[in-house]
Amino acid sequence: MIIIGSDHAGFAMKEIIKEYLLGLNYQFEDVGTFSEDSVDYPDFAKKAAKKVQNSDNFGILICGTGLGMSISANRFAGVRCALCHDAYTAEFARKHNNANILAFGGRTTGVEIAKQMVYIFLNASFEGGRHQRRVNKIDTEGEE
Repeated sequence: MIIIGSDHAGFAMKEIIKEYLLGLNYQFEDVGTFSEDSVDYPDFAKKAAKKVQNSDNFGILICGTGLGMSISANRFAGVRCALCHDAYTAEFARKHNNANILAFGGRTTGVEIAKQMVYIFLNASFEGGRHQRRVNKIDTEGEE
């Protein structure tokens, strides 16, 4: 399952990405927002992050720049939210960082680039190996 969320600045792009996901036969859950009325991005990052952490779900978060969503989502244990800007960053967020949430900006990312990132992110696989050691360090940082 893909959990998708946005704030008001990412709402229009979220609606486009939902149609794109439907066309690819992906199932998703939209955690809001549901209009362009001003809202606080941490509320929607939290809803998505809670549904992704400790699950097999993936997430897509969109705000104006993607920055606020990625910062907010990464506060949850087990969430690795990657702010991506192009196909390369989306691919390696999955392959090397085992990211489980893709974040990007609705105001900074073109529609075709956004679709490309979503497709690559959802179809790339974590490579493990030496990258697993690094991901483990992310997940245990601060516990020492």
